[in-house]
Amino acid sequence: MISILIIIVSILAVAGLAFLIVNKLPAKMKPVLSIVLWVVIVYFGYQIYSSIMTPINFNKIKKQRYALVIENLKTIRDAELAYASVNRKFTDKFDDLVHFIETDSFAITEVKNIVVTEQRGRITIDVEKRVVDTVGFEMVKNSFEGRDYKGMMNVPGTNAQFELKTGSVEKVQGVMASVFEAKVDKAVVLEGMNKDLIRQEKEALGGVNVPGEYIAVGSLEDVNSNGNWPPFYDGSKEESGK
Repeated sequence: MISILIIIVSILAVAGLAFLIVNKLPAKMKPVLSIVLWVVIVYFGYQIYSSIMTPINFNKIKKQRYALVIENLKTIRDAELAYASVNRKFTDKFDDLVHFIETDSFAITEVKNIVVTEQRGRITIDVEKRVVDTVGFEMVKNSFEGRDYKGMMNVPGTNAQFELKTGSVEKVQGVMASVFEAKVDKAVVLEGMNKDLIRQEKEALGGVNVPGEYIAVGSLEDVNSNGNWPPFYDGSKEESGK
């Protein structure tokens, strides 16, 4: 809206000066006003250019910053899911996640069918059963090779850390499920940029944008480990930065 107003005012101002020079001023003053007109044209031309490029540059830098933040949120999500697969619940402590990754292991299981003989009354029958055997263990750390899990709690480009909370919700009647949420305020990620555009970004509804005030993964209201970012952030970093 502000950009449109600047363009309209610029056009009206230049048109008014041009009309004044051509129709109202004495000939001896026209050279001076012509110089003034060119100065005004250059000034408003810059304002128009700036009003167009500011949101373009904002969106470019925003996507670059968001991509880095989302990479850490993905690592937090994967760490929480791995932690819960072993401990049956999520944790709200980053130190617990890091310690778990570095020291714990997953059980490697093998599922097979076996035939056992069962006595049912006076009858002996063979019954096929599915058996799960633990055949080994694999360090959790192997699943995070090449990922900065030790720094996943830090919001890239800032001195802040993600807010991590856990809770429980009733998945079905009488059955409680552990849930988690990690998030950061967009204003923290976009610090130092145009405040009006940051305010607009925090009011985004979704679509190709990250909706709401936060970049987040998980939920404290539902059994959900998804992030609130659009799908293209799940592609390559190069694609996210376009």
